[in-house]
Amino acid sequence: MERKNAWDKYPEGKKREEVFAFAEEYRGFISRCKTERECVTELAEKAQKAGFVDLEEIIEKGTALKAGDKVFANNMGKGLALFVMGKKSLEEGMNILGAHIDSPRMDLKQDPLYEDTDFAMLDTHYYGGIKKYQWVTLPLALHGVIAKKDGSLVQVNIGDKPGDPVFGVSDLLVHLSGEQLDKKAAKVIEGENLDLIIGSIPMEAKEEDKESAKEKVKANIMKLLEAEYGIEEEDFLSAEIEVVPAGEARDYGFDRSMIMGYGHDDRVCAYPSFMAMLEVKEPEVTGVCLLVDKEEIGSVGASGMQSRFFENTVAEIMNAAGDYSELKVRRALKNSKVLSSDVSAAFDPNFPSVMTKRNAAYFGRGLVFNKYTGSRGKAGSNDANAEYVGALRNIMDKHEVAFQTAELGKVDQGGGGTIAYILANYGMNVIDSGVAVLNMHAPWEIISKVDLYEAFRGYVAFLEEAV
Repeated sequence: MERKNAWDKYPEGKKREEVFAFAEEYRGFISRCKTERECVTELAEKAQKAGFVDLEEIIEKGTALKAGDKVFANNMGKGLALFVMGKKSLEEGMNILGAHIDSPRMDLKQDPLYEDTDFAMLDTHYYGGIKKYQWVTLPLALHGVIAKKDGSLVQVNIGDKPGDPVFGVSDLLVHLSGEQLDKKAAKVIEGENLDLIIGSIPMEAKEEDKESAKEKVKANIMKLLEAEYGIEEEDFLSAEIEVVPAGEARDYGFDRSMIMGYGHDDRVCAYPSFMAMLEVKEPEVTGVCLLVDKEEIGSVGASGMQSRFFENTVAEIMNAAGDYSELKVRRALKNSKVLSSDVSAAFDPNFPSVMTKRNAAYFGRGLVFNKYTGSRGKAGSNDANAEYVGALRNIMDKHEVAFQTAELGKVDQGGGGTIAYILANYGMNVIDSGVAVLNMHAPWEIISKVDLYEAFRGYVAFLEEAV
């Protein structure tokens, strides 16, 4: 049952130009938006321009929602839920696209700044599953916010603008790395050694202070930060600053058929999910795009999928539609259908031994459906019902969307999970679907442009159909 290469659907000319134009917009998005906060800020602005109204405004004004209305809810600036109201009652369910917008990275610790042998350093704690050795000797940028005691937020974005300096984690020179190279890959670079070098010039001290002055390089860095951002060292205690690869996403390959960028997992699914919502006008069933945080560390916390944010938002939406009761909310959730839009591992010809070719995802063969994920015996997985898979096959074929099915590597090789099982706890029909990725969780991941476009088309088809 080998699937055809989706590029065959787009011969050179106008059709292929559509694929490349969509990919170029996405390339710009992931180049600009390297944190969940940046994603929410940009997408919320796009949503408002497209006619979506903030749920808080609807609640405040007491607006009655009707079919065709567009609503969004912002979860602490780190998550976003968008609704296009359908003709059918919400009690009959929703068609939901769920994706996450956080990505593996390093975070600054709360007390990060120190000096060591005339280097100013920032102490980090890595976030999500990473191969730590991949993050050394790379140009890195700092993105995030600093919350000051007066309640103001200072936006931080250093390393990605033209002319910005970059930062990095050093590695041991090969000439002295005999012992290091004997270590297992998991131990070659330890988590506590992922500290950034950020400066080396000492602050000039007055003559009378020269004897007593300590940590002069650190002091000089704080002088620069105070001048640029108006912050003091203690403000790091209430900061959320992420360390991410510096530089924009790039076309990959002579034919420019791929994109190399940071954060494809899972923004390569979040972006087409969001864009699909902009295509929906008056669907039969209410369409939803749910973008969440913290998936890479278990979907925990107030901004993760395990929070009550989505459930509470659905209750508010139903109340505004004049159709609320606790039982109806439960029915709305139970009767919903979900594409848990998350990436899949692409078959890598350099490492074929971890995959089975019949059940692997391939570049260029379209949207990937994973009936189940998990690891070893499907542990921690949502396993989609056969009836639901059959209905989705029908929709994709009806709309001529290129798709493939896969699982995450050989049975005993490893595995992974998504937000699918959490949504399934409501009794929803849920399946994982997304884009195949090479170098998953590395600083620079790779995707196929045609797979991105087919994901977008597949998500539009899903939202438009009463599954």
